[in-house]
Amino acid sequence: MNVLVLPFRRMPDGLEYAVFRRADRTEAHWQAVAGGVEVGETPLQAAQRELAEETGLGPARRWLPLDAHATVPARVFRDWRAWGPEVFVVRELAFGVEAAAGETVRLSGEHLAFEWLSYAQAHERLRWDSNRTALWELHTRLTEPPFIAAERPTFPPA
Repeated sequence: MNVLVLPFRRMPDGLEYAVFRRADRTEAHWQAVAGGVEVGETPLQAAQRELAEETGLGPARRWLPLDAHATVPARVFRDWRAWGPEVFVVRELAFGVEAAAGETVRLSGEHLAFEWLSYAQAHERLRWDSNRTALWELHTRLTEPPFIAAERPTFPPA
């Protein structure tokens, strides 16, 4: 299983979403924070770990579990051949996570760059449909009644 983490922040001009350029691709390949769930981890714990590893942002913040989920072709992962011939797709669960306006993002070696973008800019920049779908859901929950995120549980409870 894989997790997808979409950091967002509230700015005076509106919401911004962080997108990240992968370091292991020659072409510009932008996505949300992503990574695998390790043995003994819940998806939320994996999302918190991946966020800390890839951005330096700690786990103590508002987490929004999203309904968006996808399957990703196993072949897009570096180690897919080691998983055996019966693994064709990897299940992906998505989360939104709130960052403060002034927080500093420290990239890991997995990414060359990141940008805070408006919804439209981030949607355009993201490579994967699963990332765009999760971004749409997060943005809709944050901006459009009756879908306001406060109606759903957050981690930790707000």
